[in-house]
Amino acid sequence: MAEARAHTLTGTRGRLAVHEWPASHPRYVALLAHGYGEHAGRYEEVAGVLTAHGAAVYAPDHLGHGRSDGERVLIEDFEEVVTDLRAAADLARTAHPGPPLVLVGHSMGGLIAARYAQRHPGTLTALALSGPVIGDWELPRRLLALDEIPDIPIRPSALSRDPAVGASYAADPLVWHGPMKRPTLRAFVRTLETVAGGGDAGPVPLLWLHGDDDRLVPLPGSRPGVERLAGAELTTRIYPGARHEVFLETNRDEVLADLTGFLDGVLAR
Repeated sequence: MAEARAHTLTGTRGRLAVHEWPASHPRYVALLAHGYGEHAGRYEEVAGVLTAHGAAVYAPDHLGHGRSDGERVLIEDFEEVVTDLRAAADLARTAHPGPPLVLVGHSMGGLIAARYAQRHPGTLTALALSGPVIGDWELPRRLLALDEIPDIPIRPSALSRDPAVGASYAADPLVWHGPMKRPTLRAFVRTLETVAGGGDAGPVPLLWLHGDDDRLVPLPGSRPGVERLAGAELTTRIYPGARHEVFLETNRDEVLADLTGFLDGVLAR
């Protein structure tokens, strides 16, 4: 895999850091939207599979995450994050105006990706959501009902059955290990409602990947949101025993093969 490149764009609230895993003549462009509290650099393995599959890969660090500007994990309006994701897509499109664009969103990034598909119909060839925060995710409402948000970090073991994944996450200085913030929780609630009422993704084929032991974003809550978003075509892959980060799970080869196989089927049309 070619060495990653770093770009800096002007985002909605300051500097937006964008990672690029380049390809000189890609058959498609993949845009990655990472999850809450993490950063796009954690997707290097996914990017490696996608570049080997023929993609040029672009991934921003969202507002308040990674190397982008903003108070850590503070998002007051997810519409701004969707706008930033569009800026990263424009960067990719300037470099590669011809190939089709696919969007892969994980967890919070799945919510962002879903809203992107609603706001920019006709721009995507495929959409893939991994453990997406969509549908009935009750955590924000539960935390907002408390007088004080508890300082309970995500348990690394909830991410994957691979202990190395949790150890790397816990030691990563760009990962947020503190409490969730009330404005961000409110923004989650609003955006879940917006996506629920925003219509389906139209003709774009949708792939849903989820672990059935995902305790951070439980599968039953995501299902109604995914089914509302799916337009003409939905492909579902549920992995027994898998936790939240299916791209970094012990069966990651199977998951990534499902992703590239799905993309092969879409791109062959």
